[in-house]
Amino acid sequence: MENDTKKNTEIEAAVFRRLLKHLDERKDAQNIELMNLAGFCRNCLSKWYVSEAIERGTEVEYEDARERVYGMPYAEWKQKYQKEATPEQLATFNKTQP
Repeated sequence: MENDTKKNTEIEAAVFRRLLKHLDERKDAQNIELMNLAGFCRNCLSKWYVSEAIERGTEVEYEDARERVYGMPYAEWKQKYQKEATPEQLATFNKTQP
């Protein structure tokens, strides 16, 4: 059973890396679109990364987690790839927030 747990962890880690690669290849998928459609975005992944690290006794700075998720410093990614949210996107976002 221990090998199954180790193998599952390896698979889950590989899936996470694949998700990050996919998001990196789809920079056109804006965070607000991800939030509106799926309820999470790259920043959420970064926060989850920090939270899971803390749960396992490791401290990870939020900006370091964002750099891991974005593949570069967030400020650089934002400048290069983030577009201004449309009024429609913002309206949808505001409707879905608790």
